[in-house]
Amino acid sequence: MSFTYAPAPESRSVVDIAPSYGLFIDGEFTEATGGKVFKTVSPSSEEVLSEVAHGSAEDVDRAVKAARKAFEKWSALPGSERAKYLFRIARIIQERSRELAVLETLDNGKPIKETRDADLPLVAAHFFYYAGWADKLDHAGYGANPRPLGVAGQVIPWNFPLLMLAWKIAPALATGNTVVLKPAETTPLSALFFADICRQAGLPKGVVNIVTGDGTTGAALVAHEGVNKVAFTGSTAVGKAIARTVAGSDKKLTLELGGKGANIVFDDAPIDQAVEGIVQGIFFNQGQVCCAGSRLLVQESIQDELLDSLKRRLSTLRLGDPLDKNTDIGAINSAEQLARITELADSGEAEGAERWAPACELPSAGYWFAPTLFTNVTQAHRIAREEIFGPVLSVLSFRTPDEAVAKANNSQYGLSAGIWTEKGSRMLAVASKLRAGVVWANTFNKFDPTSPFGGFKESGFGREGGRHGLEAYLDV
Repeated sequence: MSFTYAPAPESRSVVDIAPSYGLFIDGEFTEATGGKVFKTVSPSSEEVLSEVAHGSAEDVDRAVKAARKAFEKWSALPGSERAKYLFRIARIIQERSRELAVLETLDNGKPIKETRDADLPLVAAHFFYYAGWADKLDHAGYGANPRPLGVAGQVIPWNFPLLMLAWKIAPALATGNTVVLKPAETTPLSALFFADICRQAGLPKGVVNIVTGDGTTGAALVAHEGVNKVAFTGSTAVGKAIARTVAGSDKKLTLELGGKGANIVFDDAPIDQAVEGIVQGIFFNQGQVCCAGSRLLVQESIQDELLDSLKRRLSTLRLGDPLDKNTDIGAINSAEQLARITELADSGEAEGAERWAPACELPSAGYWFAPTLFTNVTQAHRIAREEIFGPVLSVLSFRTPDEAVAKANNSQYGLSAGIWTEKGSRMLAVASKLRAGVVWANTFNKFDPTSPFGGFKESGFGREGGRHGLEAYLDV
């Protein structure tokens, strides 16, 4: 006898998506100059969800001017007054969390249990956390009366649309800056719903502006001479282009880019716990996470036992409707991203790695990729070097801690790593040698607004989150 889960879909009726959306500039929704629009689709079904305005350089200019005009009064407010707005936004997010979770799942393709249980609580937590800092900036370690920079131009990715918005807007507003934000073209809806939350919270006009569009819109924002600070989360290639654009100007810049995180499992680690951490590390959000543990480094003496256990666990993952509360693996965000994952996975086979995936029926519509792992991987393989940004795990082995550290650091990236061992002394010794901005021990992909996040090497520079996240928005 076998048991299966009955479908348990979250109700789609809790969110009302309009047929079309404009740009949010100076507190009002407005059409794009020239009336250009683009469609946003559900990755799990390819259904068109809405038409969204495509912002031009003229629209970016309007938004920056609105933000500049609002900056004078917003920055002059006492921190305690700015905090009231942030607290209000945080509470409204909590009140509308079910609606926003369903919206994010529809527009992004990630499972509802991730948007509901991870994304939305963290979004609210970031606004609560930075609301608490707004009247305490004198005590943040940057001297007395630290001043804001002015207008922040922020470009966010599609893998955590609302969470990345919170990472950037909350500290910017708390420190007295105003904002022009450009969401990713495949996931614009939650940012536009956030614009409505700003109005609901009574936020003064022009303090937050949302300009939707594609890469040309983001490029216009980054290059605009009225922007004082640029914050970007996304690919390393785009990050390098932004750095070239900003070079030679007085704009402050933070970049949170790609990664190829190493998840290191030593022979004394509890196998079952480590397997759950490996799954959480690479298959959370379909592996579309910059800090994903996409390289598994396992000590040779336990490799067979660990892989057997890992394959058994992967065989229990449920792939399908992202709105189903039982779903573990949702849809890939776009056809373009699916093509990139497929190409890199195929290169792994072509280069001699051994591919394995559990028996898994993929839906006929939408963008899907089965959870996949590769063994017999060497450091020369593309799947061990390049960021796949999908549910693909590359397994390498090691014999000694020094070899594990050497392999983990043998990457152009330096964003994240994980260590699994019973020994505290080994955790500290290995962590101190890893060139990664975040090192988790006996866990993976855990986030908190009080903790700074950022990378080394081609994973970018600057820190977001925590007290450190204030510095990027202050003239210090």
